[in-house]
Amino acid sequence: MTALAAAPGGGARATTREDWLDVALALLARRGAGAVSVLTLSERLGVSRSSFYWHFRSREGLFDALLERWDARNTRSIVRQAEAEAATITESVCNVFRCWVNPALFSPRLDVAVRAWARASDTARARLDAADRERTAAIEAMFARHGFAPDDAMVRARVLYTMQIGYYALDMREPIAARLALAPRYLETFTGVKPRDQEVAALRAYALAHAAVQDFEDPS
Repeated sequence: MTALAAAPGGGARATTREDWLDVALALLARRGAGAVSVLTLSERLGVSRSSFYWHFRSREGLFDALLERWDARNTRSIVRQAEAEAATITESVCNVFRCWVNPALFSPRLDVAVRAWARASDTARARLDAADRERTAAIEAMFARHGFAPDDAMVRARVLYTMQIGYYALDMREPIAARLALAPRYLETFTGVKPRDQEVAALRAYALAHAAVQDFEDPS
């Protein structure tokens, strides 16, 4: 079912459940869970608050859907990239690195917002803990596929994952060129293997091609 919102030039346009979720997700990412209210969303969509309930039973239902959206975007991308075919462990890690340089695959802003939300919400905390376990397990399995012993695969996966999450938590604003310059050293540190020149070149080309992708525009 859809609600009607004002359209440019008069008249009305239909608003869908996805419209509500798009605006709510942007608010969550840019301003945190406390900014996501039915009133704020309805004002941005140009519809009455009552139309919210055509799509969601409650604000809690909206929040459940937001966690699903976040998990589908951020967790699924890491798992998918960790499972991608690769000839070497360094190529596999480069596949995972694509998440860190392309916000369309993984939104750092959204992940930080969910982590902040989880400090006050048991539901968000449980979903976050499950996501962290799944992401780390996928990276651990990636190392295991390339012949790393179980304990070694586990530790390397934890180091790789927690270092990157810590990078976002510290809000390090390093230019993409500086990050790419250090990529070979990161790859060798995480894997114990010197990466091939073509692997680094491919990662660099991918990163530069996606450097301008917006990690959620301000919904105001």
